[in-house]
Amino acid sequence: VQLQAYGGGLVQAGGSLRLSCAASGHTFSSDTMGWFRQAPGKEREFVAAISWSGVDPLYQDSVKGRFTISRDKAKNTVNLEMNSLRPEDTAVYYCAADTGVLLSTAAWKYDYWGQGTLVTVSS
Repeated sequence: VQLQAYGGGLVQAGGSLRLSCAASGHTFSSDTMGWFRQAPGKEREFVAAISWSGVDPLYQDSVKGRFTISRDKAKNTVNLEMNSLRPEDTAVYYCAADTGVLLSTAAWKYDYWGQGTLVTVSS
């Protein structure tokens, strides 16, 4: 089972990036998928999560209205569209899969993790 996150990079404040996470070795269509991030010197934090149905995704308050999580079951991928990026969004972003049925913001509930992709937002 492998999750591969990609799409990170360097962007100026106010810019946009689209992260994607491709899954292999497992069909994640019935799993909750989430994005977390970890900034230098800080703990990993929840960013967004989406259920198998795609209805009512969860977001961290600081990204509401700026980030959108979506999933493509046919391609076994989950995406994170990030707009109006801020320097404080700079972090390594990780995708994760939770085989449970309830949306969760807790990292320990997620069973599979990708390797992370770096997002750097310059001021």
